[in-house]
Amino acid sequence: MLRLNCNQTFLSGLEEDMMKGIIGKKIGMTRLFTEDGALIPVTVVKAGPCTIVQKKTVENDGYSAVQIGFEQLASSSATKPYSGHCIKSGKGTFKVLREFKLKNASQLSVGDTLDVNQFEVGDFVDVTGTSIGKGFQGVIKRWNFKGGRASHGSRFHRAPGSIGASATPSHVFKNKKMPGQLGNERVTIQRLQVVRIDTADNLLMIKGAIPGHKNNVVLIKQSIK
Repeated sequence: MLRLNCNQTFLSGLEEDMMKGIIGKKIGMTRLFTEDGALIPVTVVKAGPCTIVQKKTVENDGYSAVQIGFEQLASSSATKPYSGHCIKSGKGTFKVLREFKLKNASQLSVGDTLDVNQFEVGDFVDVTGTSIGKGFQGVIKRWNFKGGRASHGSRFHRAPGSIGASATPSHVFKNKKMPGQLGNERVTIQRLQVVRIDTADNLLMIKGAIPGHKNNVVLIKQSIK
């Protein structure tokens, strides 16, 4: 169930099939052992607490959602319009603002808090983050091309080879696999399982790897599959 901490606790009136969502920060990877000795690799994520900064309604915006903030930002580092946007929550300004379309958005209020208690062990989640950037790379590392022989005199080792016809059609087709930027893009890993929850430190331990480097901000949502 979802716990809201803003002078009131609304645990009984929320829907069982509500869409869960929270913002977190990737701490790193470790491993856990089950009672029968099986080893499970997990990623530790500090998830929340997050504050609801704004509500989107069907009447005003055409859809129902909430905008939540994560991690406090010094007021001296925020612009006046940004501070004015966050001030309604009564919790200061935030480094990260993201929007979630929750099924129970109408029951939530600006200033309420979302934490890890909305998740349960065994839940499946989709995790979205920015993958680690690897800079400009060739076709072998970027697209797993085989390349040419490594023998002396072959004169073809790691080059991409021919990229198109000459006279017809006289151009390179769009989306051709060529050298370029690798990584540093938005990636979503679907259907990862929550293995353990530490409510005292707001930690989620999720089976497997998730995108990004340590301290990377990630979005955790209830799995769509």
